[in-house]
Amino acid sequence: MIGVCISITAQSPYHLNWKKEIPYVSTAVALNVSGAYLATQLDILTPLEIATLKAQNVNSFDRFATKNYSTGFAQASNVLEITTQLAPILFLTGEKTRKHFGQIMILYLEASFINTGVTIISKMTFRRTRPFVYNPNVAIEDKLTRTARTSLISGHTSTAAVGSFFAAKVFSDFCSDSKWKPVVWGAAAVIPGVMGYFRVAAGKHYPTDVIAGYLVGGTIGFLVPHLHRKNKNKDAKVSFDLGFNSARMVYRFGR
Repeated sequence: MIGVCISITAQSPYHLNWKKEIPYVSTAVALNVSGAYLATQLDILTPLEIATLKAQNVNSFDRFATKNYSTGFAQASNVLEITTQLAPILFLTGEKTRKHFGQIMILYLEASFINTGVTIISKMTFRRTRPFVYNPNVAIEDKLTRTARTSLISGHTSTAAVGSFFAAKVFSDFCSDSKWKPVVWGAAAVIPGVMGYFRVAAGKHYPTDVIAGYLVGGTIGFLVPHLHRKNKNKDAKVSFDLGFNSARMVYRFGR
């Protein structure tokens, strides 16, 4: 973030307190534990079930994806996923954001784990067969896995969206007057779109899977920091802030 923050807030724009974080953490834990349990109940498709699948039964908007399969695009999507997960590290490059890096990471972890939980629950609820399973040119061994039935929503896309939109939102809140905001938000919008393209081209997802993943991840990535913004009309009593190498707790007396 060096050189792109023309005007940056002296203090963090976010307010965290232990009581407020409990619902976020509890939600994330509940979603992930429930999703993990449901995953144990997911049956693998049998060769007979796979043989009876017909691409004609897939809706017309998504049907073309059943012809796709590419290990190259799949690997590219894995690299991009890791890259977007590491996006918040960029806040270490800014002097002010570095001071509040611990706080930023708490928000990011909340957003990330909530997104993961929602994604898993969706996959286990819909149990949608991935498009490559319909492709006769793909080896049967690749189709005989539990993940072959976890198409909706796209986890790679939701992960890319939560990371990129979170980073853009935090950047905008700290650097409210920066001329780079359109560029940052543009990148945030494009990156999960590229991820979605990779996943469809790989035969891992349908367009509707990646659209849903984009919306879910982007919404969570934006809302978690937004809901933690300080309310200037109210006096927060107890709050905490974590920097890169510091920690503090603040008590404010009401008027």
